[in-house]
Amino acid sequence: MTYTLITANRNYSSWSLRPWVLMKALGIAFTDQLEQFAKPDNYRAFREFSPTGQVPVLIDGDHIVADSLAIALYLAERHEGIWPTDSDARIFAQGAVCEMHGGFGHLRNDCTMNVGVRVKPKPMSEGLQRNVARVREIFESGLSRFGGPWLAGAEFSAADAFYAPVAFRIRTYGLDVGAGQAWVDRALVHPAMLQWEAEALAEDWREVSHEEELAAAGVITADYRSA
Repeated sequence: MTYTLITANRNYSSWSLRPWVLMKALGIAFTDQLEQFAKPDNYRAFREFSPTGQVPVLIDGDHIVADSLAIALYLAERHEGIWPTDSDARIFAQGAVCEMHGGFGHLRNDCTMNVGVRVKPKPMSEGLQRNVARVREIFESGLSRFGGPWLAGAEFSAADAFYAPVAFRIRTYGLDVGAGQAWVDRALVHPAMLQWEAEALAEDWREVSHEEELAAAGVITADYRSA
C-alpha cells in the first residue's frame, strides 16, 4: 500500500504533526505532501484535496481520510503499534488522545503553535491554567502508571503523537508540567520530532493570522526561524 499524507506548514500546523510523527515513529511509509497555509484562501485551495478544507489528510487509493483522529483510527486497523497492546495502557492512551482531540481550547488559543520561537507569555488565564494542570496530570499519570518512557509505556503510540505538538508549546512558552517534563524532553529529541523541527526552522514564509496570534500570546524572546 502507498499512502500520501498531506500536511501544512511545519512551524504552525499542530494537527498535521500528529499523524506525521506517528507514521514516522512507527515506520509507516508515506509520500509527504506539504501545502502552505500562506495561500490567500486556504479553505478553497485545500478543498481540492480535502473534503473538510483542512489538513491533515491521508490518501490511500480511493480512500480519503480527513482529520488527525480519523487517520489514527484508520491506521490502527492496518498497522500494529498505534495503540498499546496492554489493555489498561490502551484505554489510557485512547482516552488521552480523545481528550486532546476534543479539548484544551485555552491551550490551543492562548499558546499558538510556533516551533521556531521562544515566548515570554502573558499572565495565564484561569482556563489556560486548568488546561496546563490537566496536561501535567495526564503526563505524570501515564509515566507513573505505565513506567515510561512514553506516555503509555515503553513504546511510542498515538498518545505520544497527539501530545507531540504540546511538547513544542511547552518549550515555546516555558509551561510547567512538573515531572511530565521528562516526557517532553524525550519527545523533543525523537528523530521524527527533530526532523519536523529542522523543516520548521528552514521555512522562509510566514502566514499573517498565525503571526498575529503569536504576537497576542506574549513577547518573543528568541526567533530561530529562517529570515
